[in-house]
Amino acid sequence: MAEKTEKSSKKSWFDGLKTEFRKIIWPDRKSLVKETGAVVAVSIVLGIIIALLDFIFKYGVDILVNISF
Repeated sequence: MAEKTEKSSKKSWFDGLKTEFRKIIWPDRKSLVKETGAVVAVSIVLGIIIALLDFIFKYGVDILVNISF
């Protein structure tokens, strides 16, 4: 008895999933390219900022440690 309920619940779950996938509005090619470009640009800028901060902290700490009084 439980096996039949489990199969029907799986089937209804997949039916609900198919219904939800039909509701998705996929972006057109132009907006997809624009949004992808924005993500790549922001990723590059953040990577550069993190690299600069890492460089500054690394050499800043080295300078502070090697200061002799």
